Amino acid sequence: MPIIKPISDLRNKSNEISELANNSNEPIFITKNGEGDLVVMSMAHYSNIQLKLDLLSKLAVAQKQKSEGDKGKTLKQVMSNIRETINANR
Repeated sequence: MPIIKPISDLRNKSNEISELANNSNEPIFITKNGEGDLVVMSMAHYSNIQLKLDLLSKLAVAQKQKSEGDKGKTLKQVMSNIRETINANR
């Protein structure tokens, strides 16, 4: 169920809104004159969304590459690249 609050709560009850955002880990929709205006969320929730967007972006690139015929790398190649990176950083 979405959390919806009027903009006056953002002004008058900012600590309560902050606590609600951090405890619910959900976005809070702020209305102005009965219409949607803003979305407020905790930094943790925002970071989580950003990580998901980054992953989805990478998956979209991989899917496009596959549809264009790219065969990708074998597990052996990937592991070899990882080992090289680790050994180069020692």
